[in-house]
Amino acid sequence: MKFTFIAHVRQTDKCPQSVQTHLVETSELAKIFARKLNLEPVGELLGLMHDFGKYSRKFQKYIHDETGLFNPDLDDEESTPNGSKVDHSTAGAQWVYRELRKFGAEQGIGELFGQMLGLCIASHHGEGLIDCLDGEGNPKWIKRFNKTDELTHLAECEQNADEVVQQKAHELAGENLIRSLLKAVKLILSDSTTNDKIKEFYLGCLTRFLFSCLIDADRINSSDFEREAQKEVRCLTEKSDWQSAINKLETHLASFENRYPIDEIRRRISSDCLKRAVDSQGIYTLTVPTGGGKTLASLRYALHHAQKHNLDRIIYIIPYTSIIDQNAQAVREILGEDWVLEHHSNLEPEKQSWQDKLLSENWDKPIVFTTMVQFLDAWFGGGTRGARHIHPMTNAVLIFDEIQTLPVKCVHLFCNVLNWLTTFGKSTAVLCTATQPLLGESGLRNFPEEKRETIAARGLLRLPENAEIMGEHQDLDILFNELSRVEIRFNEKAGGWNVAEAGAFLLEQFQTTPSCLFIVNTKKWAQELYQYCQRQNVPPEALFHLSTNQCAAHRKAIFGTIKARLENKQPVICISTQLIEAGVDISMACVIRALGGLDSIAQAAGRCNRHGEKKGKGQVWVLNLQEQDFARILPDIQAGKTHAERVFRDFTGQDILQPVAMQRYFEYYFYQRSDEMAYSIKNSATGSLLDWLSDNALNPYGEKNNKRSKPLPLLMQSFKSAGRAFQAIDAPTHAVIVPYGKGAELIAKLCGEWDPKEMYDAKKKAQRYSVNVFPNVWDKLQKENTLHETIEGSGIYYLDERYYNDEFGLSLDETSEMTFYDL
Repeated sequence: MKFTFIAHVRQTDKCPQSVQTHLVETSELAKIFARKLNLEPVGELLGLMHDFGKYSRKFQKYIHDETGLFNPDLDDEESTPNGSKVDHSTAGAQWVYRELRKFGAEQGIGELFGQMLGLCIASHHGEGLIDCLDGEGNPKWIKRFNKTDELTHLAECEQNADEVVQQKAHELAGENLIRSLLKAVKLILSDSTTNDKIKEFYLGCLTRFLFSCLIDADRINSSDFEREAQKEVRCLTEKSDWQSAINKLETHLASFENRYPIDEIRRRISSDCLKRAVDSQGIYTLTVPTGGGKTLASLRYALHHAQKHNLDRIIYIIPYTSIIDQNAQAVREILGEDWVLEHHSNLEPEKQSWQDKLLSENWDKPIVFTTMVQFLDAWFGGGTRGARHIHPMTNAVLIFDEIQTLPVKCVHLFCNVLNWLTTFGKSTAVLCTATQPLLGESGLRNFPEEKRETIAARGLLRLPENAEIMGEHQDLDILFNELSRVEIRFNEKAGGWNVAEAGAFLLEQFQTTPSCLFIVNTKKWAQELYQYCQRQNVPPEALFHLSTNQCAAHRKAIFGTIKARLENKQPVICISTQLIEAGVDISMACVIRALGGLDSIAQAAGRCNRHGEKKGKGQVWVLNLQEQDFARILPDIQAGKTHAERVFRDFTGQDILQPVAMQRYFEYYFYQRSDEMAYSIKNSATGSLLDWLSDNALNPYGEKNNKRSKPLPLLMQSFKSAGRAFQAIDAPTHAVIVPYGKGAELIAKLCGEWDPKEMYDAKKKAQRYSVNVFPNVWDKLQKENTLHETIEGSGIYYLDERYYNDEFGLSLDETSEMTFYDL
């Protein structure tokens, strides 16, 4: 009887999946994903060889020991020491590298391709792609590829492997694969508009794409073997029926009535987006003042553009989890549940167990809403979870909402990735905002030439001449004037406003206006200002507090109450952190904003007289509050305050929201911080993250950097080291589920007996009942024993009910003040 080599054993019924089945099925999936860039044989070979090492008897002994299955053909001599895992990924990497390097030896074609595919296979169960060069500049990748046969068992696996797998692998590792990959690589290396450093960054992007195809295929096949029923809901090969979505949206738009003059302007903006949807693919900007209807206008563009170019999906990348819910819901209400996927869970533990991999979502719907943090983590973070989402970003429309919130340190990384996606990845990108940052080379025209060249050499967006969807500068000026609904006044006080003075100013405005919104920079200020108003006997039913210490469901309930009161002409005072600024459809008679970045002030102004319902202009005040210097803990806020104050002085007596003022602001902002934009690495003498992910130019590996003896250079990226160093935000958060509303019920489910479907559903719902906590607060909560793990080892935590209240949400105790900050 032939020995059956096992890849996995299903937990529920101990049913085994053979290595042959897993490899063949994974290869079919990877082939589908790689097809988007015409790299089918590459994806297929990756899938077929990724677990080739499982054909070793040592791995078979390991899996039988782990699962409790007994097989008399495996004796105890083959047990692994101390139960340690067996390396089952290097064998496939070695095989692929050995076979492909036979091609084009003089030019290094096969060696480069063998390295690229080998890296993907060797890394598929690690912390993401492994380093090509280590910190001393030594070629670390080749050490892995030269691992002894005693440890990788390649020779034994070649003897044991099923004939169908070996035959197919040899068939794939041939001229057809070389030609398809060579075409993709030549497109990059022949690009005359970029320098060598950026070309090598692009080669890294291509490698990440292939890695993504493999990781997603592997995880899907493993997950579907564990839960066979879920195969039925996958739509991996179905093309989206964009016309049916277009019909629904156009019907919805046709039903709008013009209630205010601004509605006609919104209609024109939407119409302009429709006209430009037939344009060729590339990177475009959509600059529309707040309240101009960007969400539906960009959706209209995206649907028609996706149909025109036969694209797979539309991905909305939004800066804050707090506004994904409402944007996704707006689209869901028009198109239906089956069209929209929200993916912004922060409940996944950093290191995934197989259970967590089982629950990871695949972006398998036509329209996906995610966050900028997840976008950046997918490309630059460590681990394999985010990497699954790289291949869905190709052949897609990418809508970046509020692009000005992009972290400054990520500017060059982001620009280069977006250039690769749109130049080589068959995607289109639209950058939406009322306040466009200077991410294209044209934005540097007022910089000194030397500075301009240095910044441009690191990579900025490749924008076409007609990049702005709303037209030329004069068209934007007219649009901004038409949509001007507020007057902004900078009310500066020597030494700054303290809480009592700011509170008195707020109540003074409240005497003459029915609704006031005060937006502050920190949670501490929000709480103290709210408590000041309480002490002044503001009616409790009219007073509201908002911050990200409240879960999304809690905030939604508060928003609902506020909106109802505004519609009923009842008085409202709302004190909020910045979460209310982006995408929240609320209109106040008066807005007061703590001094911050000019882009933030513009967003705050969008919450005042939002629909132009007030005759004349709404009033927006900017106050310089007494706050600590944020330069160390929140440098973005501190820089924003400094340069906004400068622009207020430059444009005294003028409309501060006009495009020319905003351009001046970003010129100041980016010029001062241009050295940060390549993501400097702390305590490192080898450059920036951009350097690590391109040619590693400062790394002392001379053979690679000083003499390139072959036309095709090998990859030099330090992928894993970069992933460990990368943080999209300086203080990454950890989510905790809170016992607000249905949160308590979800906590109980997540603490119950393990059931994959129940857990999947509960975790998805729990996103709305979780609060993202910064590390310093997480440590304090742990010291107070207020955090509890749902199931040991799950990495999912919930909060003790005593530490969540209706006024402020999560608190260190029932009465303590918040001493931590909002990003």
